[in-house]
Amino acid sequence: MKPIIFQFNPPEWMSFLPDTVTIHSYGFMIGLGIVFSYLLAVQLGKSLKVDSDKTATLFFWVFLASVVGGKIFFYFENPDIYFENPSKMITKPGGGFVFYGSLIFAIPTLVWYLRKSKIAVWDYLDIVAIYGPLLHLFGRMGCFMAGCCHGKACSPEYGIIFSDPATKANPMNTPVYPTQLYSIFLLLGIILFLYFFRNKKKFAGQMFLIYVITYSIGRGIIEIFRGDEARGYIIDRILSHSQLIALILVAITAVFYWKRSKKA
Repeated sequence: MKPIIFQFNPPEWMSFLPDTVTIHSYGFMIGLGIVFSYLLAVQLGKSLKVDSDKTATLFFWVFLASVVGGKIFFYFENPDIYFENPSKMITKPGGGFVFYGSLIFAIPTLVWYLRKSKIAVWDYLDIVAIYGPLLHLFGRMGCFMAGCCHGKACSPEYGIIFSDPATKANPMNTPVYPTQLYSIFLLLGIILFLYFFRNKKKFAGQMFLIYVITYSIGRGIIEIFRGDEARGYIIDRILSHSQLIALILVAITAVFYWKRSKKA
């Protein structure tokens, strides 16, 4: 929709900046997401006596792990490009991230920090189940504005057209399924449900496990409409990388849910 929010030429006393400073909508929305999810995390963390300093440190480590994991999984979408010339990982890293890569790297980092800080892991994961999707939701808003992660070409009544010259969408000027909006509504639904469900949960960790299962199933369905073919397939045109990861996560999470519900 609007990949670039605005550009400006900095004054001479800001010579350390480029000649033209560009504010991209994707990065801007991620920044907003970090701010709002942090504020929500601080508020929700009070129930476990987690102060703002610990939350800030937690955010730093999880953000770092998310960036590394998201980028590594992005490389594996087209491994030949980077394995033939590993230097491209630094010289031409690309602009993409894979959410599942971020999630898979972030969870162990999160658990490590919680144990190190002597914070109840499963109880805090239930808090993550609310503010985590909020950050992800802002990221998808950035995707929508930038034009990435779009759907397949479709008839005009079901689609949206990306026409900005700077858009990441391919094809341009063609109706495509607004899969970014599908993800936004999915995440918003998860946030609202879990927020009102938090006082009714039966065991610690239930909210987090519901979040992972619900998002994975929803993401697997949304993948059917995705049109950015570069993300790759395990079985051509049938099973994408993200759908395989979703199936694995649902299976693992369902086992955890069953075991913890039995203990409860």
